[in-house]
Amino acid sequence: MINLSTQRYALFALLAAALFGISAPLAKALGAGMSPLMLAGLLYLGSGLALATLRLARRVRGAGAESPVRRQAWPWLLGAVVFGGALGPVMLMWGLQSTPGAFASLLLGLEGILTALVAALAFRESVDGRVWAAGALMLGASVALAWPGGGSTSWIGVVAILGACLCWALDNNLTRPISSADPMQIAAIKGLMAGGFNLAIALFLGQSLPTWQAVVSALVLGALSYGVSLVLFILALRHLGSARAGAHFGTAPFFGAGFAVLLGEPVTAWLLLAVGLTALATWLVLTERHQHLHSHEPMAHEHFHHHDEHHRHEHDFPWDPAKGHAHAHRHAPLTHSHAHLPDLHHRHGHGHGHGHG
Repeated sequence: MINLSTQRYALFALLAAALFGISAPLAKALGAGMSPLMLAGLLYLGSGLALATLRLARRVRGAGAESPVRRQAWPWLLGAVVFGGALGPVMLMWGLQSTPGAFASLLLGLEGILTALVAALAFRESVDGRVWAAGALMLGASVALAWPGGGSTSWIGVVAILGACLCWALDNNLTRPISSADPMQIAAIKGLMAGGFNLAIALFLGQSLPTWQAVVSALVLGALSYGVSLVLFILALRHLGSARAGAHFGTAPFFGAGFAVLLGEPVTAWLLLAVGLTALATWLVLTERHQHLHSHEPMAHEHFHHHDEHHRHEHDFPWDPAKGHAHAHRHAPLTHSHAHLPDLHHRHGHGHGHGHG
């Protein structure tokens, strides 16, 4: 059974995956006559411009209670931009030049597993066996999706695409420590910096801008499938951790394949098998139940919150108990047991004897 108290933010990750997944067939149609690097730059730039505009409008109205990106978050954010917005797309475009699209789809399925590996090994995130099993099923689904494809490939293309997956795995994990800040601001910065970088490289290489209609279409698609998608994914990172958010986001290629069917692509047995494996993987992660006695060490941080069992602090300013708000606050030591995931308040280590379900 799905525990909605801990898993409701998985819906954010799945919606982010759906928005990003449908961008593939749309971008394929849009990108005719446009270089992949130019298209990537416009898509990222569209997300950054749209989110920056929305955030400015929100500030003018005085709405929004999210914490801004503070100075200490910038090293993490710049690392995420470099790996996820600059190196990742460039390596992917390089790899695609010598790798069939179907085989590339198979390799891109490794992003979720690499995200979990980096989370577990480098960031000490708790990764349950169900998450590893889901990763294996997602890889199997990628195999089923890519199997009908053929063509020759080169080891350089394979290494480049694997490098892109590793870059995005690092991006996911570098974004997680700053996910307490305003996700719209984080996504806007990433979009503007990554879009500007990719577009600058394309222009430096002598590529010319497409027609204004194609530019506008790419910017609009980027605002939705990259901008809104990234905001939702950051919210999922905040509440689920890197491994689980990455596992759900790994469904993006299958949302894309399903959308391509709506656009006229044929339904194959391999596609149905891939969808079935993906559904099983998603069910495994959604039905995970992690519960044990754990202790919260004293901690001070800043993020949007409601006053629940983890937020029972005092205030030196007027506040509405019915509404959430953001401010710097301290957590007193607390020991209790309840179902939880590695969110902002549950990034503790694990010994033996803890309960998992």
